[in-house]
Amino acid sequence: MPFTFVRIDHVQLAMPPGQEPRAAAFYRDVLGMEEVAKPEPLASRGGAWFRAGAVVVHLGVERAFQPARKAHPGLAVTGIDALAAALEAAGHEVRWSDELPGVRRFHTDDPFGNRIEIIDAG
Repeated sequence: MPFTFVRIDHVQLAMPPGQEPRAAAFYRDVLGMEEVAKPEPLASRGGAWFRAGAVVVHLGVERAFQPARKAHPGLAVTGIDALAAALEAAGHEVRWSDELPGVRRFHTDDPFGNRIEIIDAG
């Protein structure tokens, strides 16, 4: 092939209009991600962008919003138990899964009902 995939640049999840403060309360305040200013041509569309290391999550506004219950990002983290505790302390359900032998992981939902998988990076 004359091209090479290098990495996933970002994942995008949907959110309802006008819910940027709720997005920040979860992605910034609970998950500890940095909120990144959207470029000016895109800022008027609403939504929010967040980053933690190489992980970048974009939240885009959808007028007829439906949460992603099956499709989801899988985010690998260190300190998975600390993150699970932080999520539970903030009132978010943590659903541990043992379906993949040798992989510690759980699922949670953002404030809009989008499913997020958290995987232990060791």
